[in-house]
Amino acid sequence: MEKSKVLGILGGLGPMATAYFYELVIAHTVAARDQDHIDMVISSKATTPDRTAYILGESADDPFDVMEREAHRLVTFGAEVIAIPCNTAHYFYTRLDAAIPVPVLNMVRLTAEKAVAKGCTRVGVLATDGTVETDTYQLACRAAGLECVVPDKAAQALVMQVIYDDIKSGMPPNMAAFHIAANQLFGAGCQCLILGCTELSLVKKQGLLDERYIDSIEVLAEAAIVACGKTVQGLY
Repeated sequence: MEKSKVLGILGGLGPMATAYFYELVIAHTVAARDQDHIDMVISSKATTPDRTAYILGESADDPFDVMEREAHRLVTFGAEVIAIPCNTAHYFYTRLDAAIPVPVLNMVRLTAEKAVAKGCTRVGVLATDGTVETDTYQLACRAAGLECVVPDKAAQALVMQVIYDDIKSGMPPNMAAFHIAANQLFGAGCQCLILGCTELSLVKKQGLLDERYIDSIEVLAEAAIVACGKTVQGLY
């Protein structure tokens, strides 16, 4: 049997999402024993500067330098494929992919492609201000042939509250606020909504969302398992 590749997880962005991604990869890899699982190395650099704050010009602390250094450390420890369970960090994807000598999975592109495979033609995106303002998903969706809609300013503020004030603070998500933003997008004709922030993936993990939501961290877990030469089970 061909040896599977070592997966490097560039994490800590935030820590709970990193832990959930690790859990997903383990839970959904076909394995009959410990030795059938993927070897992984994890960097959970929680002190990486805030991606959204830097992107929006609210902070001069560039997270890329930390991300690049940690990615090289993962390669040094044997990583042959790298996954970044943070959508906002994909603002730096092109620079990071060029700087690292192993493949870096593109969660945003993969998620847009998953929406197409699901039969969607118009999608909504729930994400951080950093992801929304940089058109990260809008560009990926356009490249995949999808129409893409984001919340208006008031609804986007509610999304940020759920991400930062609730989930990143260790509090239960305010589902009333979440659904105000989500229902606005469904009302705009979106057939499915992309959870374009891995903190929001933790809402789906709690069983609070239906099949109309596409979870970017699940998409990344599937791609990572396949890229490392293993078989996926039980996702979606």
